[in-house]
Amino acid sequence: MRNEVLRLEKVTLREQGVTLLDNLNLHIFEGEIMGLVPIDTHGLSALCDLLRENVPLHYGYVFYREKLINTWRSPRPHYNRISVIQAKSCLVDGLTVADNIFVLRPGFRGRLMRPSAFRRQLQPFMRSIGISIDADARVEDLTVFERFVVELLKAVVAGCRLIVLNEISTLINEAELGKLHAILRHYAAEGISFLYICFHFEELLRISDRTALMMHGRVVKLLEGVEMIPQSLLPYSAAYEQMVTSQLARGAHQIGPEVFSACLPEAAGGGLRFSVRAGECLVLQDLDNHFIDGFLGALAGARPPEGTRLRLRGRPLQRPERDRRLAVIQDQPGRTMVFPGLNYLENLCFTMDHRIRSLWRSGRVKRGLRRAYAEWLGPDLLDRRVEELTETERCELVYRRILLQRPDVVFCVQPFRMADVAMRMSIWRMLEELLDRGVAVVILAVNLADSLSLADRLIRVRRGRPQEAFDRVHFNDLPADAPWRSLYRDAPDHRKEDLP
Repeated sequence: MRNEVLRLEKVTLREQGVTLLDNLNLHIFEGEIMGLVPIDTHGLSALCDLLRENVPLHYGYVFYREKLINTWRSPRPHYNRISVIQAKSCLVDGLTVADNIFVLRPGFRGRLMRPSAFRRQLQPFMRSIGISIDADARVEDLTVFERFVVELLKAVVAGCRLIVLNEISTLINEAELGKLHAILRHYAAEGISFLYICFHFEELLRISDRTALMMHGRVVKLLEGVEMIPQSLLPYSAAYEQMVTSQLARGAHQIGPEVFSACLPEAAGGGLRFSVRAGECLVLQDLDNHFIDGFLGALAGARPPEGTRLRLRGRPLQRPERDRRLAVIQDQPGRTMVFPGLNYLENLCFTMDHRIRSLWRSGRVKRGLRRAYAEWLGPDLLDRRVEELTETERCELVYRRILLQRPDVVFCVQPFRMADVAMRMSIWRMLEELLDRGVAVVILAVNLADSLSLADRLIRVRRGRPQEAFDRVHFNDLPADAPWRSLYRDAPDHRKEDLP
């Protein structure tokens, strides 16, 4: 008989009159890797907070390791020995790997810290998972993958029997993801359980024992055994796949002349050169988180490395941060690219002043824009402040702003990260509209996620140099676990193009 590690029984959680978790039932066994696919993000953060800390419940019971730890009748607020690993790190910068793992853990009462002893204690853990990380390395110098491993080891050393991994695959490449999955299986064999939260069912097929589908703050379906196949997705997820499939049936986008080219030199003697044409979608996959930040810095006006050359419409691009012919959509734009204190219309028009004179000074112009956009979006939405918008509405606002800006090329940083099904469909349609208007779209991604479904070309980059390139007809040569690769299985069998 398998021991139960976690049981959520009829859990209902409300905050400021909003029901975040609604009669949620979930149980996880010892040594199990439980997958969770959020059809929407409603209640997802509340679930992670509830597992980490005993927040007051409106109704329900929470059992951890077969003990009642939280109930609506008699809440006992305290932190649980459950770790949540996500994009935002829980490690402390300025301290070493060993300090974070051994010193900053519950129950540590040592008065003297002996680095040599910490190093010796860490070695068996590293050997058991086949990973080598310097115990004296500062955590701010770690790669994203190494940070995830350190957080995982910290949870294991602290005695956590349940570890939650919240949408971490979009931050590491396929090879690192394979290593992480091997580590999870190793610790699962030792009886540690995992709740693996991921928006892509294809990924969970590779790692989870069972998968729960969550929507509107409750588990609506549990998949296991013969049901663990992609065709068993619920209709609201299948609708997204149908939308992608119908676009692929139309063939490649209508591609025009070259509009942007870049030469990014590397000190080691190599470099990345690429160009993109009007109406083309190019995906640049950064396999080791090496070049995206530097490239975005160059677009933002930071002093680029010597030899960097950016050209737009055949001419050198001197001040990319001020050129409205170029646009950048940051990661999670609904949080990073909206302006609090302004309403929807003011945010929408923020990058249009190069096209409309006296945009901000003329009341007549503002009234004209309001009338025009009220027919498109509705008058109620235009006057709402961004704080009152949903996450999806804020994200749509940014993409609509870019559509109205009418740039020649748009750079999108991991556009589908942390996006639920509804938001992914909205983003996908917005990007398709940009491409249909002849705008070149360059997607900067670490993990392919949904980006492949839009791509005309894919360039995989390692250490700032192109490793290999694929045209659309080459996508069937991608690794078998690449999202949406199965949609290209009937494509002609071509070899991928290896770049020097």
